[in-house]
Amino acid sequence: MKRENTIQVKSYQFALRVVKLYKYLIESKKEFVLSKQILRSGTSIGANVEEAIGGQSKADFIAKLQIALKESRETHYWIRLLIDSKFLDKRSDESILIDCEEILKLLNSILKSSKSK
Repeated sequence: MKRENTIQVKSYQFALRVVKLYKYLIESKKEFVLSKQILRSGTSIGANVEEAIGGQSKADFIAKLQIALKESRETHYWIRLLIDSKFLDKRSDESILIDCEEILKLLNSILKSSKSK
């Protein structure tokens, strides 16, 4: 039985949340600029994780994960901006920020251990 890849699963689940957030922002809040930004960066994380897993070399793996990390940081920025600008309610929508922070920590950890080997 194949072992579950935590970052692969979490980044995919996070992308699903971002898609739902995007739909909420455009349908309920009529917000079209920031929502597009978070959609791009938030779904890019998982896509880059998938590319890293299929990487041709260790260097390719690390490069793709570094891109995923950069996209995670950008997404973290957009979420904070949406909360602080009141498009999202801090109390009810802070869990997506926490999920993003968890992905950031996982990617940092994976990159650190991959670079030290």
